[in-house]
Amino acid sequence: MTDCDREKVLAINVKLKEILLRHMDGPGVCPSAVSGLHLVRRESVNSSERCFAKPLAAVIIQGIKHSMVGTREYHIRENQCLVSGVDMPSVSYVVEPTPERPFLSLFFYLDRQILIDLVMEMTPESRPSFMDGQGVSVADAEPDFMESVLRLAELLDKPQQIPIRAPIIMRELHYLLLVGPQGGILQELYTQGARNNQVIQAISLLRRNIATPLRVDDLARRVNMSVSSLHRHFKSVTGFSPLQYHKQLRLYEAQRLMLTENERAANAALSVGYESVTQFNREYKRMFGEPPHRDITRRRGYAP
Repeated sequence: MTDCDREKVLAINVKLKEILLRHMDGPGVCPSAVSGLHLVRRESVNSSERCFAKPLAAVIIQGIKHSMVGTREYHIRENQCLVSGVDMPSVSYVVEPTPERPFLSLFFYLDRQILIDLVMEMTPESRPSFMDGQGVSVADAEPDFMESVLRLAELLDKPQQIPIRAPIIMRELHYLLLVGPQGGILQELYTQGARNNQVIQAISLLRRNIATPLRVDDLARRVNMSVSSLHRHFKSVTGFSPLQYHKQLRLYEAQRLMLTENERAANAALSVGYESVTQFNREYKRMFGEPPHRDITRRRGYAP
């Protein structure tokens, strides 16, 4: 990136900070009036946050964030963008935020259909080379991308324009990601017939059939891969084997059912396919550090 590009990004950053601070009175994660766009503000050091995140692009506006996405650790600083092209378990914490200088970021969920459509529309010479490896990347945000992010954020002050302009800018942001430094990963994930795209299909099947016992040979057959190829590419993209991924997916979904739909632990366990509540409690505590009831009670009383 040239000095001129860095100056452009810094100037855009100042405007984004002003918008986020004005639209967020206090700490938290705030869904905005723009569908899919979320604003984040943190003012104190809290314990790490766990979630099973959908594909997204996140831009750090102020501060530093450490994230473990899948099995890899990422350190993301101001004016960097994290792109996660697959549904992934993540653990993250922010570094030394204060009320005077809060951590600020925004993120938007990636639309799989937009990515697939754009890849099909792009000419071969305009596509970046495939990038093998885990479906997550961190890179400096480029000026064009930041300018589009700013235009999207500015719509928060023009609510009447959101229904028409937001979808156009969102599509533009998806395109800029595809042709930018992180585009190779997204190309590999969303090009029909590519091996990593078959992994995306396998993940979609796991999510739609979360309570069904996993037979890896059946999953491989349904996405037209051999068992060994599915294992290899699945672990390359997510950091986990299909069985490990499926277990985490079930535990996070059970946590969501208890937290947002007030399900009892036993009912949540059965809903995601556990036959033994004792086994569910044991595996839940191993992942989240506390038994289900205690963990959910703590989370309901947690203030960001």
